[in-house]
Order: sequence, then C-alpha cells, then structure tokens
Amino acid sequence: MKFEIPPLPYEKNALAPHISPDTLETHYEKHHKGYLAKLEKQIAGKPEAEKSLEDLIRSSDGKVYNFAAQVWNHTFYWRSMHPDGGGKPEGELLAKIEQAFGSFDDFKQAFAEAATGEFGSGWAWLVVDQNDRLRVRSSSDAENPLGTSQKPLLTIDVWEHAYYLDYRNERAKYVDGVIEHLLNWDFARQNLET
Repeated sequence: MKFEIPPLPYEKNALAPHISPDTLETHYEKHHKGYLAKLEKQIAGKPEAEKSLEDLIRSSDGKVYNFAAQVWNHTFYWRSMHPDGGGKPEGELLAKIEQAFGSFDDFKQAFAEAATGEFGSGWAWLVVDQNDRLRVRSSSDAENPLGTSQKPLLTIDVWEHAYYLDYRNERAKYVDGVIEHLLNWDFARQNLET
C-alpha cells in the first residue's frame, strides 16, 4: 500500500500569529514527511507494506508503530486546527462537552492541563469513550487512541517541534493559542458523527 501525506488544509502562514509559517514549514516538511520516509524504509519489501496505516498502528510495535502513529497523528493534528478556529462549538458537541466537563470553560482547562501536563513529548486528545462520553487524555511519544475503545475528535501536538521556534519553552502559551484561536470544531463534530 502506498502511504501519502495529504497537503496541509491551509497555507503555511494561515495559523499565524499563533503558529508561525517557519514552524509549520519545519513541522510539516521535515518532521511529518520525515516520519513517512522512515516508515517506508522500515517496511519496504515486508508484509507490513500491504497494510493500511491504521492497521499498522493497531498491529505493530517498536519503530514501525512509532513512525506509523506519528504519520497518522500529524495528519489528524493539522485537521484539528483551522485559521478561523477556536471559539465555542455548537449543538450536540457543546452539549456533550458541558455534560462531561460541567462547562465549556472547564473543558478548556482540562484540555490545557492534559497538554501542558504531559511530561516530555506527546499529545493531548479530546476523545469519545466506549460509553459515548467525552474525555480528555494525554499520550506519550507516538501513542494515540486508535488501539483503544476511544475515538479521537481533536488533538494538540506537544512535542517541542510543534512550538519551540515560536514559544521556546513556554508550552502553555502555545496550548492556549491553539485552544482559544485554532481548534477546528467542525472537524471534531464530523468525527463525533462518524
């Protein structure tokens, strides 16, 4: 199976001032595409090369898992943001957030804490659990919810390459910018409905 990284869903300057064009250029062109190149090298000529990216994530470990998950995570991350994002969702998604967290502000605090509290490299996720309830969780390194009973709705990348050029060591400022100005609630709603 041929794996491809889709183009960014917006121009590289579209998320400024919250994420700079330099960060997007480096993150997408070097890191994201680099994970794909490393994955292809690991599985070339092997049975794994015939599997889908999701199947690789669910059935692999070690380097193959890490590279496959990072390719998938980054594609999901780009879609989790939008230049006109942020704000508050509407309808069923907002009702589920309020049911799960008490209020939208409480959700934002929980999501920020998951993102800033992840020690080292990782991800913060808004997911739906097996009981159709929204949860916030974090994951280390390349880990994602695909191998669990949880369905991801949104993510925030908290590897240093996602924010260091713009924010240096101030992860909390980056996280705040993503939550307040970039979260793509239409993407989250689509994921909730599928």
